[in-house]
Amino acid sequence: MPKPAIALDLLLLPTWLVPVEPAGVVLKAHGLGIRDGRIVFIGPRAEALKCNATQIRELPDVLLAPGLINAHGHAAMTLFRGLADDLPLMTWLENHIWPAEGKWVDEDFVRDGTDLAIAEQIKGGITCFSDMYFFPKVASERVHNSGIRAQIAIPILDFPIPGASSADEAIRQGVELFGDLKHHERIKVTFGPHAPYTVGDENLEKIRVIAEELDASIHMHVHETAFEVQQAIEQTGERPLARLARLGLLGPRFQAVHMTQISDDDLALLVESNSSVIHCPESNLKLASGFCPVERLWQAGVNVAVGTDGAASNNDLDLLGETRTAALLAKAVAGSATALDAHRALRMATLNGARALGIETQVGSLEIGKAADIVAFDLSGLAQQPVYDPVSQLIYATGRDCVKHLWVAGKQLLDDRRLTRMDEQQLGATARAWGQRISGHTES
Repeated sequence: MPKPAIALDLLLLPTWLVPVEPAGVVLKAHGLGIRDGRIVFIGPRAEALKCNATQIRELPDVLLAPGLINAHGHAAMTLFRGLADDLPLMTWLENHIWPAEGKWVDEDFVRDGTDLAIAEQIKGGITCFSDMYFFPKVASERVHNSGIRAQIAIPILDFPIPGASSADEAIRQGVELFGDLKHHERIKVTFGPHAPYTVGDENLEKIRVIAEELDASIHMHVHETAFEVQQAIEQTGERPLARLARLGLLGPRFQAVHMTQISDDDLALLVESNSSVIHCPESNLKLASGFCPVERLWQAGVNVAVGTDGAASNNDLDLLGETRTAALLAKAVAGSATALDAHRALRMATLNGARALGIETQVGSLEIGKAADIVAFDLSGLAQQPVYDPVSQLIYATGRDCVKHLWVAGKQLLDDRRLTRMDEQQLGATARAWGQRISGHTES
């Protein structure tokens, strides 16, 4: 007896399908079937057409890949895009960004800035992002409404911040939000102590205990600059990563953002603890913070993901561009043209990101049973011809303007480059109004 036809909500028929797992594979003339928000079929086109699909989408000249995962950013900072450029990190933070945040950041700012960031990221092929910013409950509401997937890292510092008068209040709010969203299918709440130089041992100890109790991740800027590491050594005789290891924070749920300074001892700690590193090359380049030795980490077995950082220090949330920069920079830093090849670069922007965020069983690759978080890249343009290796073209010859369609959990959020749930004109008008207020062009 012939097998009954598989029932599908949607059948996608691209020219190329890149599952990311198994590594290095490009499937031609294959189809992908979605039902109830999950991938239930991947197979040759002839088999795919036997499925009983409610909707069929032919996608000629399209590369279908897992949605990109932006593993570090500060979403609402889109409203500070270009506010204070071409400055060193601490000057930028202390003299410009922190004062601007103190003056402008409230719930309305976070709502509008997060919406702008979500729209930009969806249009750029990002299906999941990590956000570490003030008023995290507001950000989580915007994520919920938009349909995108996200990790919300609760910002914790030793001093008052917008929305939390103390570290204890920030932690309490984080525990509450974690409880509220623990069953949400698209939102994961984690704890985000800002950096080793802004959070003391006592609060780090509290965060460690609570994160262990809740089985929550910890997301933290670590070894962003040589100055940060040198200052810590001068003041305490200890490198920041060694301090975090001594306090018990490192482990599979620890996400170390930046890591531009890595000694042999640091590398050993990362390997032993199975911590993830989140690489933000363009922000590090722009702020002259240093270079994360990605190939060295990769060869040692450390999971390396990629993030854009915030739009105030990048200045875009373009993860495809970020991944290209990461691939090129890795070669220069390693002194090897074979470092971080195109297929591994794509893996870093997808499955490695999912692993860093602790959601690799749900997303990050196109596999049967996983959520249908999928992006369709159009490789039909002149700048992509001829196509010898579609993954190579994607990483080295394609910009985010080639993102054509995007689905999260099977729901289409971008259809032929148009946002399906968000009003692009309204988002632009709102952002321009904030820009006028912040730059003082309108009366307050």
